[in-house]
Amino acid sequence: MVDAEPSSEFTRIRRQPDRAAYDREAVHTVLDAALVAHVGFVDGGHPVVIPMLFGRDGDRVYLHGSVASRLQRTLAKGVDLCLTVTIVDGLVFARSAFHHSMNYRSAVLLGRAVPVAPEAKAHALRCIAEHLTAGRWDESRAPTEPELKQTSVLELHVEHASAKARVGGPIDDEDDIPLSIWAGVVPIAQSFGTPLTEPDSGLGAPSPAIEALVE
Repeated sequence: MVDAEPSSEFTRIRRQPDRAAYDREAVHTVLDAALVAHVGFVDGGHPVVIPMLFGRDGDRVYLHGSVASRLQRTLAKGVDLCLTVTIVDGLVFARSAFHHSMNYRSAVLLGRAVPVAPEAKAHALRCIAEHLTAGRWDESRAPTEPELKQTSVLELHVEHASAKARVGGPIDDEDDIPLSIWAGVVPIAQSFGTPLTEPDSGLGAPSPAIEALVE
């Protein structure tokens, strides 16, 4: 996918380059921690950005949707696309409004999507389901042939990628430090609530995969 240096000048991060990373591990780590990707492309001369579930298997990134969706039909033509994920880890409050910021992890992937072969669809969908929570695919009913035919699954061929992150407290101007204004970080952490069981499920407790998700 990517190397320790940007694969093109187009993807080189110039603003705060010390926060950038271009290696596989850095990009994969951010992808694996995110639940939603935003996929951008141009359709009919207009920019479009769609939030989507996704899954990863090595360097492969899978996207899925209805075969009737505009998104899937457009991307299947091999158009250029940009997939981004962002995780906000904290709000950074400085003494000056100018230096307010966020702690975050983000990744940007550029490439083109190609349809997944019919025989590989189930594996790709498994990757997407397992991205939500490990073990859920084996607990669920497998897709039927008609369901697979109704589902378009695309694999993103990544040409360029980068990751970027900010950590730490505010970076105030030295003259502002004596000011009597609170400065610091308000952490943000993703958490899952108590599962709400469907009344007609016939089960009193969530499945092991769901229980592991909320532990």
